[in-house]
Amino acid sequence: MANVYDVKVAIVGAGSAGISIAARLLRKSRQLRGQVLLIDPSDKHYYQPLWTLVGGGAAKVEDSVREQATLIPDGAKWLKEAVDTFVPEKNTLKTKEGSTVRYDYLVVAAGVEIYWDQIKGLKETIGKNGVCSNYSYDYVQSTWENIRHFRGGTAIFTQPSTQVKCGGAPQKIMYLADDYFRQSGVREQTNIIFASGLPNIFAVKKYADTLEQVIQRKNIETKYRVELVEIDGKAKKATFEHLDTNERFTLSFDMIHVTPPMGPPAFIKKSPLADEAGWVDVDPYTLQHKTYENVFGAGDCTNLPTSKTGAAIRKQAPVVAENLLALMNEKPLKARYDGYTSCPLVTGYNKLVLAEFDYEKNPQETFPFDQSKERMSMYVMKRNVLPIVYWNGMLKGLM
Repeated sequence: MANVYDVKVAIVGAGSAGISIAARLLRKSRQLRGQVLLIDPSDKHYYQPLWTLVGGGAAKVEDSVREQATLIPDGAKWLKEAVDTFVPEKNTLKTKEGSTVRYDYLVVAAGVEIYWDQIKGLKETIGKNGVCSNYSYDYVQSTWENIRHFRGGTAIFTQPSTQVKCGGAPQKIMYLADDYFRQSGVREQTNIIFASGLPNIFAVKKYADTLEQVIQRKNIETKYRVELVEIDGKAKKATFEHLDTNERFTLSFDMIHVTPPMGPPAFIKKSPLADEAGWVDVDPYTLQHKTYENVFGAGDCTNLPTSKTGAAIRKQAPVVAENLLALMNEKPLKARYDGYTSCPLVTGYNKLVLAEFDYEKNPQETFPFDQSKERMSMYVMKRNVLPIVYWNGMLKGLM
C-alpha cells in the first residue's frame, strides 16, 4: 500500500535551495520541527561550482560531494523519492514511487534538467573521443584528462542558447585550458574557439568589457549565436546551427568541451505550477507563486529573470523562509529579492573577475574595489573560502 505523508511544509528538492530554506525555517520556528519534509531521490549532494576547477586540474572531484543524509537539517524529514505530479488545488503531490504528500505549504526548489540527448550523438561519445563536460560528476574528470593530454590542434568550448547553471562556467574552463596549454608548450599549435548560442560574452557591460580583453589577450576565436546540434566523436566533427540564419556548418576538433542545453524538469513542466516555458511561475520579488499563494519557488527551477547560480540562491533562501513564515502567521510578505546573482569568472589560474549584479544588470558589488579587474585574491576566495561558506554556512541556514 502506498504511503501517505501529512506535513506542514513540503520542500521539493534537497539541493542548495531546498536544504538552505529548510534549515532557515527550522532555525526560526521550533514549531516546525518534524513538520518539514524534504523530497529528493538523490543520496549524493554536489557542490557544483567546484567542477570548473576540477576540470582545470585545480581541485579534487571528491571534495565536491557529500552524502545527502549528512546534510538534512536537524528537525527535517527526508523522503528519498522523485516527485511525479503536483495537485496544488488539493495541496498534494504524488511521487513516482506511489507516495502521496499532503501539505499546508509547498516550496519547489528542484533545480534544472540537463538535456544531454538534445545534441545528437553526445550521449554516445561524452567522456571519450576528446569530448568532455564539466556539467556532470561522472564526466568532469574527463575534461582535465583532455586538457592535460592535449598536444595541439583545435579545442572548442560551447555554450547553448538556453539558460544554464552559472552562465559564465562554459567560458571559465576555456580560460583555464588556455593557461594550461601555455604552460605545457602547446598553445602556439592550438586554435581555441568559443562557440556560443548567446549574442555576446557576458550580459553585464562592466564585466563583458574585461572579458573581451581576456579573449583578445588569449587570442581566442569567438562565434556567437551558434548552437551545437550534433557531434560525431569518432570522426572528431561538431555540427553547429546559426540561430539567426538556420545555416549549419561543421568544425573539426581535437577536443571539445560541451555545455549541454538545460531547462525545467519534466515533472514541473507538465504541472499547473509552470509558466508557458515550463518554469515555476513565481513573483520575482516575494518568490510566492503567482496562482497558488501557499506555494513558493526558489533556485534554478523558477522563472526568475536572473542567472541560475548558488549565489542567487543564497539571497533567495532567506526571502522564501521569511515570507513563508509571514504567510503562516497571517502577516504581509515583506521580504524582497532584488535579483542579486554572482558569477565568479575564473580567467586563468589565480585570476578571477567577481561579477555581482541585480535584475537590472546593475553591478551590486560586495568589496570596496573594482571587481571587474582580474584578481588573485578573488580566485583564492572561490577556491578556498566559498566551499567552506557553502557547506558550513549556507546549507545550515546561517548565511
